[in-house]
Amino acid sequence: MKMHFCIPVSQQRLDRLGGRYVLYSVYLDGYLFCRVRYSQLHRWNEQLRRVFGNCLPPFPPKYYLAMTASMANERRDQLEQYLQNVTVDPNMLRSDVFVDFLKLVQLDTFSITTKTASLDIFLPDGRNIQVEILTSDTAERVLEVVSHKIGLCQELLGYFGLFLIQCCKEGKFSVMKKLVDFELPYVSLQSAKVEDCKVGLRKWYMDPSLDSVLMDSAAAVALIYMQAVQDMEKEWAKPTQVQRQKLEALQKEDNQTKFLELSQEVRHYGFLQLDPCTCDYPEPGCRAVLSVGNNEISCCITLPGNQTQEIIFQMNRVKCWQVTFLAFLLSSCLKKMISEKMVKLAAENPEMKDSCFLPRNKIEIIKVDCVFGTIMEEDL
Repeated sequence: MKMHFCIPVSQQRLDRLGGRYVLYSVYLDGYLFCRVRYSQLHRWNEQLRRVFGNCLPPFPPKYYLAMTASMANERRDQLEQYLQNVTVDPNMLRSDVFVDFLKLVQLDTFSITTKTASLDIFLPDGRNIQVEILTSDTAERVLEVVSHKIGLCQELLGYFGLFLIQCCKEGKFSVMKKLVDFELPYVSLQSAKVEDCKVGLRKWYMDPSLDSVLMDSAAAVALIYMQAVQDMEKEWAKPTQVQRQKLEALQKEDNQTKFLELSQEVRHYGFLQLDPCTCDYPEPGCRAVLSVGNNEISCCITLPGNQTQEIIFQMNRVKCWQVTFLAFLLSSCLKKMISEKMVKLAAENPEMKDSCFLPRNKIEIIKVDCVFGTIMEEDL
């Protein structure tokens, strides 16, 4: 699936000889990723083409005469589409020529040299693990270092991820974004420019039943148990009073396995809760809290009279969605749910491996705009 690359702005600069060039600000999942010139991307495309041949998406052509404003905007749009389309191929994402270039431009953009550094990785229970890394280490590499330190086997790394997390007042926190494999956590943390921002380790799957895959690993169980306890405390998961009493008793006994088994029955267990926004349904200006997981999007809407109403979008009815500006974390969760569903269906029926699991007769288009707080559903 495409990654959320965008190039919202570009700037004209002067080189050492007084010539003009354009510097493109590339954003990934709503945060500045790097600044690059067309010539850098052009050389990178040539390197990729030597490895992968003609399977690459089209790259915008060179202009040998001065560009007009419309030509400059067209090139910016074309470069944005190129970056989105080139990330579709998983083999390309894992290649050295792909990763090495993106590592270099991240370091150059924020004037960070490759050196040894200490990085604190925060766990869901509030503790942190300090690891020694290189500033040029990718999120994939840092996750390997962390897993070795806590005794998590390599085979289970795909169920966990590194996230940028903002710790707010009164114990609240916000998951800002999931770091993709080729991002540099040290650089992303330095460049985020958000107060109380940390790199956190969390499980990265939206289907709670996948807990069962991890139950034979003590390190994995400890991690998902910590996150389950945190989710209950933060009220992301919503147990009944009876469930809460049983969970508290199991927590006192430190019976992590039974705690996780009972958690499977808790409403919104394993969901990721997004920051509050506003929506235009059932009327403009209503406050909404979105929780995503287990193949659904739950919208808890506060009405003008302070009553609450819950609206649920089932993912098996969602065909596509449109994301504008900063709703990237929601879109990442939707993509994760779709990929998990496709893997499960492919395992059950190999003939469905290349087919779409979404039904054709009932489709919902979800439009999300975090700036204006718009969440809309259209039945086709």
